[in-house]
Amino acid sequence: MNTSAGRADGLAVGDVVELVIGPVAHGGHCVARHDGRVVFVRLALPGERAMVHITEAKVGSFARGEVVEVLVGDPERVPAPCAHFGVGGCGGCDFQHASPARQRELKASVVAEQLRRLGGLDRSVVVEELPGNGFGWRTRVRWALDEAGRIGPRAVRSHRVVGVSLDEPCLIAAEGLTPLAAGLPVPAGLREQVAAHRMKGRAADRRRGGRDRRSGGRAAGLPEVVLVDAGDGTVAATWDGDTAPTVTEHAAGRDFSVAGDGFWQVHPAAAQVLAGAVSEAVEPVLVAGGTAWDLYGGVGLFAAVLAARVGPGGSVLTVESDRNASALAASNLADLPQVRVIADRVDAALAGPGPAMDAPVDAIVLDPPRSGAGPDLCAALAARRPGVIVYVACDPAALGRDAAALGSAGYALTGLRSFDAFPQTHHVECVAVFTPAD
Repeated sequence: MNTSAGRADGLAVGDVVELVIGPVAHGGHCVARHDGRVVFVRLALPGERAMVHITEAKVGSFARGEVVEVLVGDPERVPAPCAHFGVGGCGGCDFQHASPARQRELKASVVAEQLRRLGGLDRSVVVEELPGNGFGWRTRVRWALDEAGRIGPRAVRSHRVVGVSLDEPCLIAAEGLTPLAAGLPVPAGLREQVAAHRMKGRAADRRRGGRDRRSGGRAAGLPEVVLVDAGDGTVAATWDGDTAPTVTEHAAGRDFSVAGDGFWQVHPAAAQVLAGAVSEAVEPVLVAGGTAWDLYGGVGLFAAVLAARVGPGGSVLTVESDRNASALAASNLADLPQVRVIADRVDAALAGPGPAMDAPVDAIVLDPPRSGAGPDLCAALAARRPGVIVYVACDPAALGRDAAALGSAGYALTGLRSFDAFPQTHHVECVAVFTPAD
């Protein structure tokens, strides 16, 4: 065991120190302190006492570590079932060492903390369970190929590939994905591309005077493949640069055509659950003949929900910047004349000329990327004074920041549902309801 005694900064990579684990933080780790210095600890649970191996430590900054021995454990700690989960292992899961109920408690704590710290909102949060046992739910994955021919996710905070196999599958991946990856032919030239990239990485490391610890050889440019196990039974792989097949998913009483590498909720129950939550959120405001916007609309899931609310006499505008997704939305919703599809960035569509987005709007639904909508867009949406803004969030920090922006623009958080759409990971999906504060 290394010791940090006598060092000016207190910690160095390779040290193993005893820590009392503090609260969970956004990102799948817990916060501990060593002589006042913050240490973000993976594989831990709040309240535990553990031996922690330091994996990152920069002078004058925080450190990172992983639990290598639990001295006093949380009562809800469980053995992780996946062979790839553990010290230095796959970075795809964060909480396999906690019971499902404990995982949801941790996620609820993170959502509440982000709303309080970034949004100035003190709110109790409950994370709702989705159907299933917490494994085999991920219907889409993006995995990498290394020079040994292994396909799989990357190790935690690394570009090193953790190869999956029939003997050691990815347990959160849908049933057909590990067998597909295990037998997937590699296109001509890709292995040579990996080897050439690795040679460049090693040369760069030598110029730096040593190997890059985090990247495992600077393999950031490894070829990637998207695997999908779709609702229509299609199991397919798409390498970067290739055209993905179009698959069919079902939710909200409709079939939706989706690109195999395009956006769709990865948990098989999530699209239906979120559609129901959005429909419930707009119900008090959106009636037959009303108007609604679906921003970052993808292939049209929430637009279909809104169209059912406003009926043939109403109007729904859906905006999506991905041209392929937008074209699929137009096809998916072709039987709904009250829906108009705009292929553009949301901010550009909102600021652009024309009457499409100038008319009054009763309800706005937005499902922005992980980075969030941002303060300018939040202010612009609030300026339209809709009766309700429904914000579908995949990142609690972005939700907290945008809740603050909407609050400053006169909208109060009046409803919140959170869903465990990504079991074993730190990710959580939220549907937040904002209405005029006055």
